[in-house]
Parts: sequence; structure tokens; C-alpha cells
Amino acid sequence: MEQKSSIFTASNGVMTEEVGVISGELELRTSCDEEGNLSLRITYVGAEEWYTLPGKEYRLHDVRDHEVVHRLLVSVLERS
Repeated sequence: MEQKSSIFTASNGVMTEEVGVISGELELRTSCDEEGNLSLRITYVGAEEWYTLPGKEYRLHDVRDHEVVHRLLVSVLERS
């Protein structure tokens, strides 16, 4: 399973399944398995508890797109 991780600042916040909106300095971690199943988790930088982004069963048609999708998500969430 391949993982990507990025730190960014979300001034207006990011919605999570567990606790609602979180904002500030956040870390996004995406994981992609060999079948293209993608998981999206987010946390406050330095925190131990991870949250999930809304939505279910994300899947890439080509696992080589993982890097591009990760960077796209960071860019979109940073603008939130």
C-alpha cells in the first residue's frame, strides 16, 4: 500500500465525518492499494487522532494517478 502525506493550512476548515469542521495547520494522508482503493485521512499537525473525509469507497482507475489526486486534494482543501 502506497501512502502520501502533505501538510497545509486550511483557513476556512475541512469537513470530517467524526468531528465536523477542522481548520488550521493540517496533515492529509492518502493511501492507495494495488486495486486502486483510496483512503483519505486528515489530522491536526502533531496530533495522534486521525479523521476521515466525507464520502465512501474512493477508487482510482489507475493507481499511477495517486500522486496527482493527492496533490489535487491538498490544493482544494487548502483553499477551503
